[in-house]
Amino acid sequence: QVQMVESGGGLVQAGGSLRLSCVASGSIFSVETMAWYQQPPGKQRALVAAITSGGTTTYADSVRGRFTISRDNAKNTVYLQMNSLKPEDTAVYYCYSNARARDRWYDPYWGQGTQVTVSA
Repeated sequence: QVQMVESGGGLVQAGGSLRLSCVASGSIFSVETMAWYQQPPGKQRALVAAITSGGTTTYADSVRGRFTISRDNAKNTVYLQMNSLKPEDTAVYYCYSNARARDRWYDPYWGQGTQVTVSA
């Protein structure tokens, strides 16, 4: 099995920055795509950014130019650098990976979520 643990959320003023981290651990053989999703209050979970094992990235239109996703393959860690934060970025942020546990094929894994609150 693979476990995903997020950290780095908190309260920040509009225009400020935060960096989220997520570490995949367990019986890992390999990690393909890693991604961040957001779920604002009362809304559905939606993709924020994703990055493949080769470093190809994709971003939601609402965060492009402000957020940067990166990963450290040696540490099985994905980061989300969030700059120029807006109140509408307030949400629970979830880490996702498509990974192979040892002796298994690819499966989806989710973190527990970390709260990001941006004050006006």
